Amino acid sequence: MQKKLNTIDAVTIALKTHGLLLKQDKQVPSVVSIITGESLRGSWWGHPQSHSIFSVLSALEDDPEVALTKLINRKDTFVHRRLWPALLAVGGAREAWQLQGLSDEGLKLLHLVDHGAGAVRATGTAAKDLQVRLLVTAQQVHRDDGRHELALESWTAWSRRLGCKALRSSIEGRRELERATQSLGAPVRWLPWQSSV
Repeated sequence: MQKKLNTIDAVTIALKTHGLLLKQDKQVPSVVSIITGESLRGSWWGHPQSHSIFSVLSALEDDPEVALTKLINRKDTFVHRRLWPALLAVGGAREAWQLQGLSDEGLKLLHLVDHGAGAVRATGTAAKDLQVRLLVTAQQVHRDDGRHELALESWTAWSRRLGCKALRSSIEGRRELERATQSLGAPVRWLPWQSSV
């Protein structure tokens, strides 16, 4: 008799297989759909397996082999360490798709992140815009008052901290991330350089 995989094992296998995995999505495999066996339309918080989902998501966010970005379709996307060099090459490229149309507030915040001594805490549209354009890495942090904000970090600081080196070119990085996205079953048009951010 074959032993059934527990939820964290099933999610980990999917993440290692594809290199990418969305937190939640209705169309492609995601952490939530792997755990529940269904494609949820609304929030997973009200689902009977919400405790399992929370536990697995927390484990992934704490996993040193996994990064969390807004890579696919502007949604939370877990990226396995094997794709970090590609992510770093694309994120650090500062290409036209990343910078065109960036607000003055976004440019100021980017300058702060690039030239600051550590992570910059921020909220609002500019912080989210930098995140979806892959101009910075971001981690959600909880404030003492219970609200959330983002801790923004430059790709240079992130790569130094984690000992990761970028691929030689952003073109190579984009191709690798596109292959992983297609492996997951998601269209490449969901990637930020393929769509208008």
